[in-house]
Amino acid sequence: MEDIEEALRDVIDPELGVNIVDLGLVYGLRFAEDGALDIDITLTSAACPLTPVIEDQVENALQSLVEAYRLNWVWMPPWSPEHITEDGRDQMRALGFNL
Repeated sequence: MEDIEEALRDVIDPELGVNIVDLGLVYGLRFAEDGALDIDITLTSAACPLTPVIEDQVENALQSLVEAYRLNWVWMPPWSPEHITEDGRDQMRALGFNL
C-alpha cells in the first residue's frame, strides 16, 4: 500500500495546492475481494466543484499500479483541518496558509 499512498501524493487538491494524502482526504485504502482497490476519500467541502479534477488525477496516479479501483466518496466523519498531516501543514505554511 505504500506505493499506492505515495502515488496518491501526486494528486494535488486544486484549491489548496497540497496533496490529498497529506491533507487527510484519503480515509482508507483496501483491496476488495474482486481485486479492485477501494479508496475511501472525502473533500474539504461536499460542495466542491473540482471533484472531476481530483478523479482524473487519481486515475493518472494509479494507472500503472492497479488494474481497477473505486473511489468511495465519504462524508462522515466530515473533513476538518485536524486531518492534515504535519507534512501537509508544512506545505500549507509554505503556501502562505496560517495553521
